[in-house]
Amino acid sequence: MRLSATDVYAFQALGFLGAQLPERWVSSEEISEATGVHRPYLVRILAALSAKGVVKSKKGIGGGYALARKPQLISLCEVVRAIDGPVAPLSCISLNWHEPCVEEARCHVRNTVYTRMRDAMLGVLQEFSVQDLVTDARQGVSYGHCLGHLLKPNA
Repeated sequence: MRLSATDVYAFQALGFLGAQLPERWVSSEEISEATGVHRPYLVRILAALSAKGVVKSKKGIGGGYALARKPQLISLCEVVRAIDGPVAPLSCISLNWHEPCVEEARCHVRNTVYTRMRDAMLGVLQEFSVQDLVTDARQGVSYGHCLGHLLKPNA
């Protein structure tokens, strides 16, 4: 699994939203200004997060975005799945989007290495929540620097 720029931007936006008062609706403009994420890209990220129930949105005057639940109740696994889809490295070991393989039963690497990779990624992402992102947001930590450290496919 690799983090994408979209994941980093989503983490930054969610940390900011989680640092707000629960009843406060925040405009996309304000989130964009606070996080440095270009508004058109941010709106697409927020739409994906809204579609999966991570954030809620309200149209009109006084509307905007807010977390759908308390930050500690939204796992990073839920966030990554909302942005990227399956966390598993291969569909033959995916828990939610499984596609059978003719070699499944006898494939040693699938049943050991690939399954452990999936379980390790899921374990870490489920262990942490948006509350961990809020900690950084409250300290003024910017994930913009992470973008320069994203691994390229053939790095």
